[in-house]
Amino acid sequence: MPERIEPCLALLKARPPKGDNWVYEIKWDGYRLAVHIEPRGVRVLTRSGLDWTHRFPLIEAAAKALPVSTAIVDGEAVVLDERGRSDFGLLQQSLGGRGGKKRSSNAVFMAFDLLYFDGHDLRKSELDVRRHLLEDLVPAGGQGDIRLSEEIEADGDQLLASACEHDLEGIIAKRRDAPYRFGRLGDWVKIKCVQSDSFVIVGYERSTVARAGIGRLLLSARKGKTLVYVGGVGTGFNERNAYELRERLDRLITSTPAAVVDRKGAIFVKPKLIAEIEYRAWTEDGKLRHASYKGLREEQDNADVYDLE
Repeated sequence: MPERIEPCLALLKARPPKGDNWVYEIKWDGYRLAVHIEPRGVRVLTRSGLDWTHRFPLIEAAAKALPVSTAIVDGEAVVLDERGRSDFGLLQQSLGGRGGKKRSSNAVFMAFDLLYFDGHDLRKSELDVRRHLLEDLVPAGGQGDIRLSEEIEADGDQLLASACEHDLEGIIAKRRDAPYRFGRLGDWVKIKCVQSDSFVIVGYERSTVARAGIGRLLLSARKGKTLVYVGGVGTGFNERNAYELRERLDRLITSTPAAVVDRKGAIFVKPKLIAEIEYRAWTEDGKLRHASYKGLREEQDNADVYDLE
């Protein structure tokens, strides 16, 4: 049984792919995890291989109760709001914020793939085969702490429209006949209702009226090995996360900007914090349009910072 499996990642596309060879799921907004079930116990690993078993005790307990001796289940830890939608901010709160040490008492695991099962490595098997075995292990319609991310038979465009109408993040399309392969190879495709990506915080602007005195966060994307300023965000903060964020920012203040930022009065910080930002589009000069702050990502978990091609 592999100690760890590098995850298959979804390639971002503007429209859903067409054809009978594609199946769809809802896109979940949380932390990608792999749940390893072994005779010696359960391990809950993050995308980069960190052991976060202690942070998801309910998922660990639910995994121990599954009727299998060895398995690796791929999925996403999420916290659902009152309408059943995954909410990244609620998940962060349940874990005590970025860098927090809390154990989540309300995260559930949405299982969407089965990579290893009772001594058999399934990575070379087609998705349809893996899903059939997964659905036997985690039946559809369950309301426990491990749930099945159900496949939806539908027209991709209609499903995307419905997802957006219900304020979901988007959908995922997967090739039925594809094996499980590491990286963004196009076997899985994500289509978003609203763009949401991770950016490095390189500074902020003070405000005399905004919460915690943060008027705007200054954001950068990666371009090769350098950081490029892509604008700022001044909305999406609440009372709690604004003050926690200001404390973290003030500990990182530096006189050396990590990116070229032409903003008078900007306070620069070391590029250690990664923010998840929702936005509508890009301006012609390469800045985010209608951006809103969603929360902080975990830097040590290799959060995907937006890459300017």
